[in-house]
Order: sequence, then C-alpha cells, then structure tokens
Amino acid sequence: MRAITVFAAIAMIAAAAPAGAQARDVPPPNAKKLSEIIAKVEQRPDFAFIDEVDWDNKGYEVTYFTKDAAKVEIKYDPVTATPMNLQ
Repeated sequence: MRAITVFAAIAMIAAAAPAGAQARDVPPPNAKKLSEIIAKVEQRPDFAFIDEVDWDNKGYEVTYFTKDAAKVEIKYDPVTATPMNLQ
C-alpha cells in the first residue's frame, strides 16, 4: 500500500511540473493577439502560406513560404507586433 501511495505522489508531482513551466512561458499581458501578427505576415509581398508558428519567451517565430517557394522565418515582438530581426 505504501508503494502505491509513493508512486501516486511522484506521478502527481511529475504531472504538475510541466503545467507550472508552461504557465511562465506565455506572452505578456499587453501582447498583441496572434491573429494580428498573422495578418501582418499574410500582407507581406509574395506571401503564399504559413507553415509554422512557435512561441518562446522572446516572441513569436513565424515560418512561411513565398509564391516562389522560398522559406522565410521571422521573429515578431509580442507587444509591438513588429519583426524583431528588422528593428
């Protein structure tokens, strides 16, 4: 019985750890909506389609392809919604 209790406690701690880590890695409260950033990407010259959007504590990284199949990766500031590598 004691082994089951210890196992259950370990499982609960392991399940709670990722949830806490995710709570800290979110956009700031004053961040623009992701849909606004996506709209800016879709207005770029020769835009074809978005392949992927990732978030880290520094901003959104958007990967898209142009009409001539070129892959483009741009990191956007979450508060200003401007490209960080073009500032």
